[in-house]
Amino acid sequence: MRDDVLEFIDEDGNTQELYFIEEARLNGTVYILVTDSEEEEADAYILKDISEADADEAEFVFVEDENELAAVSALFKEMLEDIDFV
Repeated sequence: MRDDVLEFIDEDGNTQELYFIEEARLNGTVYILVTDSEEEEADAYILKDISEADADEAEFVFVEDENELAAVSALFKEMLEDIDFV
């Protein structure tokens, strides 16, 4: 598996590949920006790291809170000025 491809297992046990774009930290929490495809017109998602400090593997969830999503989206937009967010 390539370094920029992350494998996620959903609550139903299905495996999904997402493509890593960037990582950011806001208020001590790690967020990652991923896409569902390598194509230019891919859907992007922001995931939040909810792992325990001593966990062997990272555990991420999709950010669903509108205020949190807006704050983290603004941070990623600032970091990635060359990418168009719709």
